Amino acid sequence: MKKGQIIEGVIERVDFPNKGIIRTEDGKQVIVKNTIPGQKVSASINKIRKGKAEGRLLEVLEKSPLEGDKTGCVHAGECGGCTYQTLPYDRQLEMKAEQVKKLMDDVINQENRDYQFLGIKESPRQTGYRNKMEFSFGDEFKDGPLALGMHKRGSFYDIVTVENCQIVDEDFRKILSVTLAYFREKNITYYHKLRHTGYLRHLLVRKAVKTGEILVDLVTTTQTDFPGIAVAQMDEVESTLSNAQENAFAGTEEELLVGWKAALLAADYKGIMTGILHTRNDNVADTVTNEGTDVLYGQDFFYEELLGLRFKITPFSFFQTNSLGAEVLYQTAREFIGDALPSGTDADIAEHGKIVFDLYSGTGTIAQMLSPVAKKVIGVEIIEEAVEAAKENAQLNGLHNCEFIAGDVLKVIDSIEEKPDYIVLDPPRDGINPKALEKIIRYNVPQMVYISCKPTSLARDLEVLQARGYEVKKVCCVDMFPSTFHVETVVLLSKGAKGPVDLCSARTEVERRLVDSRKVKVDFSLEDMDLSEFKGKATYEQIKAYVLEQTGLKVSSLYIAQIKKKCGLDVGENFNLPKSENARQPQCTPEKEEAIMQAFKHFGMI
Repeated sequence: MKKGQIIEGVIERVDFPNKGIIRTEDGKQVIVKNTIPGQKVSASINKIRKGKAEGRLLEVLEKSPLEGDKTGCVHAGECGGCTYQTLPYDRQLEMKAEQVKKLMDDVINQENRDYQFLGIKESPRQTGYRNKMEFSFGDEFKDGPLALGMHKRGSFYDIVTVENCQIVDEDFRKILSVTLAYFREKNITYYHKLRHTGYLRHLLVRKAVKTGEILVDLVTTTQTDFPGIAVAQMDEVESTLSNAQENAFAGTEEELLVGWKAALLAADYKGIMTGILHTRNDNVADTVTNEGTDVLYGQDFFYEELLGLRFKITPFSFFQTNSLGAEVLYQTAREFIGDALPSGTDADIAEHGKIVFDLYSGTGTIAQMLSPVAKKVIGVEIIEEAVEAAKENAQLNGLHNCEFIAGDVLKVIDSIEEKPDYIVLDPPRDGINPKALEKIIRYNVPQMVYISCKPTSLARDLEVLQARGYEVKKVCCVDMFPSTFHVETVVLLSKGAKGPVDLCSARTEVERRLVDSRKVKVDFSLEDMDLSEFKGKATYEQIKAYVLEQTGLKVSSLYIAQIKKKCGLDVGENFNLPKSENARQPQCTPEKEEAIMQAFKHFGMI
């Protein structure tokens, strides 16, 4: 087997996250993403590492028996979003539950195998469930017409216009179509990621399920020389350029935005158009960054309701993207907490109530849900805007025993005078910073609830929690993202009878089990086997994954090692560095160096 080789095979199984497994005739395994068990596919080998290979999906040659007669939306196979859309919903749920159960069984201690796995709870809606979408401007092919939608599967640059997307409702689709038609007519060009030229970047749409209120935000650069931009992104053909120059919009940015606003307001919606906004963003990263927002119509917020509470949502507020699914998720968390936070009269709670830490609290949804049965809830969130929203939402709901603190959990918890009786964890996709996790464990609370949006990060953190004396009692999945491989997982942890474990011993045990698991299940490079990577840092693979997710850039282990040396960080004794400082080797580009440095900061390495 070699790179570039085309193979065919049947997908045996799919492991989280979205890793389909083909077994070749000689017994070797090939990982092919975006597949379904039972499909016969062709793939091109693009990575080989110590006998294991990864392939890029080329074509589904035969449908899986699991798919039946179900067909996906018209964008199936092009858009990179909904891998499981051709599966019946009950089978989607089964697959996700099986994947999470396997991950849990692989990391949960043998003596703790009597934990309760409660399966998976379905989303109340399987279509039109999203309350937020970030559409990108671009083109479907080089120098093609303006497109607005989602990234094409496997591409960082090409955009598929998803005017018939099924995971949002009709209002989202109408706003997309109106916006695309308007800017196509005006011949306004998109921001080109390589040239760093152009105007249109993203269209952010949010809609509350309960109130029906709609918020639309157009994200652009500050490059407003519209005719010049239009010419720059056309083919270098004289006649084409001449025509583009004639048709290019020649007015001011204000005139352009006034026209777009009018086009949106002229359309009919099932919901209520509450606000139309314009955000400027000149950051080179392909992310929605707020560098200044103007209100073109209405207001810059709307309200959503969850479990009898009311929440003020701004364009950039963190809020669960499936409102009805979020109610199921938080109800599950509340059930897990159960009698740990006993209810009673206000006087009872004031005297016997518990202090709860809601770490990674976002806009304070969980904190406010627990407030009526707690003496005090303290939320910690790194995003300042989310914290301000949480404070406002608590006031809106008449809750006076909630305190919200802006800052990194790793740093903030040292400054909190109160000690928690109970901890709720709802970290971002990457899980909990190892140093922060150690501080959380030292509180020695009898129970915790961990809410995870990425089971692999959860599994990693459970290794540490168990080594420090916590036992997994209950696990339940909640499907917040139908048709995709994503899943939320809620875990109840309880302090085991054996009590606290010595820190050094715990680390030794975790490291031993991590190494053992690699021998059995995963093929790691030498740098990954450097045990210092697990001591409050991050592995090379974690850094690569973070950089790719945040910037779209692929970085090598060599580049990471180079930047580690610059920062005075240990690269690992076993890392294969050149024997001479003058040895010729590829050098990390400034753009990738900056991305790697951001990853180091994210993981608390610098």
